[in-house]
Amino acid sequence: MSGGPLRTLLAREHAAGRVDRRDFLRLSTLLAGGALLAGCNARGPAEVRSLLRAVGRGNERIERWLFDPDRRDDGDPGRRVAGARFPSYFVSRTVPIWDPAMRGEWRLTVDGAVHRPFSLSLAELQRMARIRQRVNHYCVEGWNATAIFTGVPVHALARLAGLRPDAAYVDFRSFDAGYHESWDLDSALHAQTLIVVAKEDRALSPAYGAPARVHAPVKLGYKNTKYLTHVTFGTAPTGGWWSDRGYEWYGGT
Repeated sequence: MSGGPLRTLLAREHAAGRVDRRDFLRLSTLLAGGALLAGCNARGPAEVRSLLRAVGRGNERIERWLFDPDRRDDGDPGRRVAGARFPSYFVSRTVPIWDPAMRGEWRLTVDGAVHRPFSLSLAELQRMARIRQRVNHYCVEGWNATAIFTGVPVHALARLAGLRPDAAYVDFRSFDAGYHESWDLDSALHAQTLIVVAKEDRALSPAYGAPARVHAPVKLGYKNTKYLTHVTFGTAPTGGWWSDRGYEWYGGT
């Protein structure tokens, strides 16, 4: 069975309650990946890319409909915090580390479709970090892990910057070989979407995205940019490291 009929069947099973939301999204992404691999190169021919764009638009409509701004994820009851077993990942050849001697002071820039762009030092960001939450981290491969993150809600930064009426997306950019992922604004402003500065009450280590990273249980892991440098609000989606390589752009859980 080809990807189109499979997706139609999957959507029907999901609508009937026979496939839960996480499996629906994971299988949809895997089907997209399979279409990519069937192409003549890593990204596939133009026909495959057109199909993936169409599939992605359909998935996004479903996921936006399922999104609940009031839904909270407080981690699975009884599950132990992963601690050092929490996966570490990056796209650079080695663990990205901010070197002040070469790059100057690290700062987080908040800009784009805002009235008051600004930047924060790590110390300033840490002083703002008042939200501590125990949450699940969901991977597109089907596993999840529980962690405790402390940070600043993105909605607090948006309020300080003053969003323009046309702001509808946000791009989270990093110094990890140009890694970035853009989000829809509703997901970015969810109460549990944080700019994280501490994990299990300790400052982030380089393995987990220091000095700061994005984390939200409403998005799959690849959407949660680590080694953060910019939060840029915009009027259109700007793709992403994995989104541009065939993964679903919306990436909700």
